[in-house]
Amino acid sequence: MKKLFIALLGVVAITFNVHAQKKSGAIQYETQIDPAAMAAASGFPLSDEMKARMPKSVKANYELLFNATNASYMPVEENEDSNGGGRMNMGRMMMRFGGGGGNRDYYYSFVDQKVFGTVDLNDTTFAIPAKLTVDVSPVGGFGGGGNRQGNENANSGVVQFLPGPPTVEIIKSDETKKILNFNCNKVTIKSTRKAKILDMEKDVIDETVLWYTNDLGFNFSPNPNMWTEGVVLAIENKGGGTAAKSIEFRGVSNKDVNLPKKAVVITPEQYQQKMEAMMKRMRNNNSRGGQGAPNRMIIN
Repeated sequence: MKKLFIALLGVVAITFNVHAQKKSGAIQYETQIDPAAMAAASGFPLSDEMKARMPKSVKANYELLFNATNASYMPVEENEDSNGGGRMNMGRMMMRFGGGGGNRDYYYSFVDQKVFGTVDLNDTTFAIPAKLTVDVSPVGGFGGGGNRQGNENANSGVVQFLPGPPTVEIIKSDETKKILNFNCNKVTIKSTRKAKILDMEKDVIDETVLWYTNDLGFNFSPNPNMWTEGVVLAIENKGGGTAAKSIEFRGVSNKDVNLPKKAVVITPEQYQQKMEAMMKRMRNNNSRGGQGAPNRMIIN
């Protein structure tokens, strides 16, 4: 009887351990874009020479670490492009600044449903509050929402977007599929904006497809501005997308998923002000012929 009791305790312990492991682990994501298609979808004109110099595809890998209370999402290695160019060529710059979400380190707190994006600027790590939502503002600001400079950039091409927010439809579907052996549901985010194309007013329609699962028990998206519910395992849009490639259930330390203690929390408006001030100093330095010490900026 004693041996049987010990055996039963062993089975319970193993079951509990397996269950606990399912609450923490790592998911590997891959983002792939076509820079020319991405630029065209954003209304940026490209010459044939620019297209020829751009890579056909740009890939980057990211890792989501999660445990029962927190998660972090960040790049895990150098971006790769089909031209094998330098670190800051056109394709990689578009991946870094145009991806909307995957270009920052993000930290999630499941208990209070908080999201922070971090950026290193002038030797300081700033944490900017974000949120899981649907935000299709053109060239959105950090963590969502458009800004004045973003709208000006969006109107710099042959597509002249008219003032006013886009019309957004969230279209749920009965279509499902398996991703990493999880049951995933499909939802389409459709945005419609008024624009002038060659002086003719037209509707510019953009659609992004999300595949999400509720099987993991928390909320997450590789792009915080593209989320409706659950854990988004794939994002499909014009010019590319992001997809989960593998998952490993294992122990994850709190220090790997908690917001860094050195991070200084600031609002998106304060971050925008710092960026504008820095750009103003850079323009002043350039107008003086590059005199003076350059400003140091590190953006991860």
